[in-house]
Amino acid sequence: MLYPELFAQLEKARWNMAQDIPWGQFDAGKLSEEQAQTIKMNAITEWAALPATEMFLRDNRNDSDFSAFMSIWFYEEQKHALVLMEYLRRFCPALMPTEEELHAVRFEFDPAPQLETLMLHFCGEVRLTQWYRCAADWHEEPVIKHIYKTLSQDEARHGGAYLKYMKRAIEHCGNEARAAFAKIGLLMASSSRSNKPLHPTNLHVNQSLFPNDTVQSRLPDPAWLEAWLSMQIRFDEAWEARVVGGILRNLSNLFERPIETIQSLNRYRKELTASLKETNVVPNPAV
Repeated sequence: MLYPELFAQLEKARWNMAQDIPWGQFDAGKLSEEQAQTIKMNAITEWAALPATEMFLRDNRNDSDFSAFMSIWFYEEQKHALVLMEYLRRFCPALMPTEEELHAVRFEFDPAPQLETLMLHFCGEVRLTQWYRCAADWHEEPVIKHIYKTLSQDEARHGGAYLKYMKRAIEHCGNEARAAFAKIGLLMASSSRSNKPLHPTNLHVNQSLFPNDTVQSRLPDPAWLEAWLSMQIRFDEAWEARVVGGILRNLSNLFERPIETIQSLNRYRKELTASLKETNVVPNPAV
């Protein structure tokens, strides 16, 4: 089981909201209304770990080890929402999310294949690591800079934990797992081609609620994410290259073969698909 090992690792790295955030360094002159609004949107987005956890527990009933790990992931992700809300409570109380705004992002996700969902959230952690690093660079106010750096480090650790479960999946499922990971990796690394910042919070997850079935669509300002990335924190091609590079490097290690470009990942995906067809194993087409 991975849960005991991951619990010990993440316990050592865990930060204390009262003691490890330098609240006393707040500089009101370095925080704009525009910036404070983006902190509110990120706080609500982080709250969506709640329905994601409900999805994981429902779809992984056969995996008590991974389900136990969700206790750590859920705690730390909800803590991200909480520290952002605490920042607003202290320094911009008028922008505190309401309970109704938080509850709006709690809705049921349709059932999805375990392997594809695991890879999707691994890629989401890789992307969010870089988004928060970029946000920390954009902000000038010392406390929120520190918070975003702290959250970025958490997201990187979460990505590492998901990667361990992906390695275990390959041990158990072989090429079926590799094909699922390659398929979703290709999708998530091709964000620039789709002109959309692909992340689990802006993907459609409940057909009956379409088009209001993404986390972002249920925020007070559904359009905030793309504006935050393109016009505020300026998450440009260089930052995007870090996301793609992180996904490809980890897949290279996972697959034990060089995967240096999106094209090489696509070629490998096709090889896996052909191999599975030869062995009469059809990859799950659902994402």
